[in-house]
Amino acid sequence: MLKLIYIALAPIFIILLSIYIKDRYEKEPMYLAITGCFYGLIFAFPISFTEHFLSIFSPSRPFYYKLYTAFIVASLVEEAYKYIILRFLIWKNQNYNEPFDAMLYAVYISLGFASIENILYIFNKDMGGLLTAILRAIFSIPAHAIFGIYMGYYLSKSKYFKKSGLLSFIMPFFIHGMYDFILFSDIPYHALFFIIFYLYIIIISLKRINFYIKISPFKNKK
Repeated sequence: MLKLIYIALAPIFIILLSIYIKDRYEKEPMYLAITGCFYGLIFAFPISFTEHFLSIFSPSRPFYYKLYTAFIVASLVEEAYKYIILRFLIWKNQNYNEPFDAMLYAVYISLGFASIENILYIFNKDMGGLLTAILRAIFSIPAHAIFGIYMGYYLSKSKYFKKSGLLSFIMPFFIHGMYDFILFSDIPYHALFFIIFYLYIIIISLKRINFYIKISPFKNKK
């Protein structure tokens, strides 16, 4: 049991520490980042309730069931809650003073939620276990961080570059929905499509992190 808990939580702590270290020019207060993580954790329960409620209305045909589950039950619910938390936590907070900050807080919120979700999956009597823990450490946990990066990236686009604020919800919603839908799909070579899509969103996320670090207004003050 302890081994499963370590595997469930280790990738979360690694990613949280990594994104915090990336914020090299003007560190965010740790208490605020942890607050975001805590909000993500406690909101895992209303998220679960909402997902369970919406699953009642799932279509019976397999294709539409998978589409509905991926985009409505999972992506819409989870990203909507995380978006609300992120806006509430930082939009008017004085510590949100450079574009990269929204990425950091969005990742902390996302992985707060993912920590509960991961434990529930890993200790599920039907589909849990060591293999599930390893696969989720490789794919699901980083994916939640990536959804947060997309959300934070477009939130800062809205705040600092006057772009549409809707993209900070729409883009992670779309990426998350596509991730799940490809994963659920039984089309030929769906595993190959999934790996290509997964690698693509990782590469884009890393580029966006580096871009916001590069344009930090605090870069030349160090």
